[in-house]
Amino acid sequence: MEKNGKYVFGTVRVGERGQIVIPKQCREVFDIKPGDTLLILGDEERGIGIMKQDCVMDFIKDVFSAPAFNSEGKEESK
Repeated sequence: MEKNGKYVFGTVRVGERGQIVIPKQCREVFDIKPGDTLLILGDEERGIGIMKQDCVMDFIKDVFSAPAFNSEGKEESK
C-alpha cells in the first residue's frame, strides 16, 4: 500500500535470534541490496526507524559542505 511516497509494507516476525526479513517490495523501493549497511534509529515514543547508511553519510557531507549562516540569515565567511 502506497500513498504520496508513504508505504505500508506489511508485518514481519522477529526470529529467535532477533532478526527480521525486510519485505521484498521495501528492499526494491529503497534499493537495499545484500551487504548494504543500515542505520537503526530509535525513539521510545515514536518507534524504530531504519535508514541506509549511505543516505545518512550523503546528508552529513551536505551539512558540512553547506555555507554557514549567522543568526541574521547572512552567510558567514570561513
